[in-house]
Amino acid sequence: MRPFLLSLILLGHLVPLAQGETPATIEVLRYEPVDASRARTVPVKIYRVKSAEARPVIVFSHGLGGSRENSAYLAEHWARHSYVAVFVQHPGSDESVWKEAGRGERFAAMKEAASGRSLLDRLGDIPFVLDQLERWNADSAHPLHGALDLEHIGMTGHSFGAVTTQAMMGQHYPLGKSFPDPRLDAFLPMSPSTGRGVPAATAFGQIQAPVLCMTGTEDTSVITPETTAASRREVYASMPKGDKYQLVFEGGTHSAFSDTALLKEKRFEHHHGAIQTISTRFWDAYLKGDAAAKAWLRSDKPRTDAKLLPKDVWEWK
Repeated sequence: MRPFLLSLILLGHLVPLAQGETPATIEVLRYEPVDASRARTVPVKIYRVKSAEARPVIVFSHGLGGSRENSAYLAEHWARHSYVAVFVQHPGSDESVWKEAGRGERFAAMKEAASGRSLLDRLGDIPFVLDQLERWNADSAHPLHGALDLEHIGMTGHSFGAVTTQAMMGQHYPLGKSFPDPRLDAFLPMSPSTGRGVPAATAFGQIQAPVLCMTGTEDTSVITPETTAASRREVYASMPKGDKYQLVFEGGTHSAFSDTALLKEKRFEHHHGAIQTISTRFWDAYLKGDAAAKAWLRSDKPRTDAKLLPKDVWEWK
């Protein structure tokens, strides 16, 4: 067995369909490749519908305490719409943080894991996974051989995954540091966070790539109380004009984007459907070059097609 094929589970299954979607058998693959340079295993879960043509790739980074199993409602939706969804798990800031801690120690363990060290680990994970995808795509013996359009890659994530996404899109940090990967073409941070140590305008004022921010008017943080719903909207506000979009759910909490509600936070019935619809149009516009999708984004159609409520905000610049 090749070193990068340390573990593989191949599953074919039918998934529930959203309204208007056609049946498709989604293939799910799990791998645990090892980054030898860091002695670090980076698990991934990959969703796709088999096709004779290579398809654009979407890389997803989970939030603090999550795993590659999270947000399957997005992975399955994107796979049915002709994308290969690659969900990355980040050891050290994944579910092991709270599962391995005592019940009374979990909150402290989570706060400790929300660290600069964890972010640097994550920023090593994403380029490593992109390297792996290149190897697998070129390997004639690999199940993903020729399946990946690596000229068109989007990145997204929720919460700490949004922080990871922002870094990979070129956010500036103190001392002028930044960590962009030129292989990534478009970005979707869900529950984004403003820069620490530098003003938001400095952190995001130079971002030229297409970006779609998603948040809610009650999207706060238990782990970092200084992160407020208002501060999350500063990310979009600080970026320059051109291919920038923002969705703000009225009453939307941090759990609006997740599989499960945190601390019994409420989630409105339309949230997941709206996230699926709008995110897919964004990927279509910037990973497939779909002019009609771009025109759709720059209109009021998202309000009706995604069934947004009157007080939900859809904006672009």
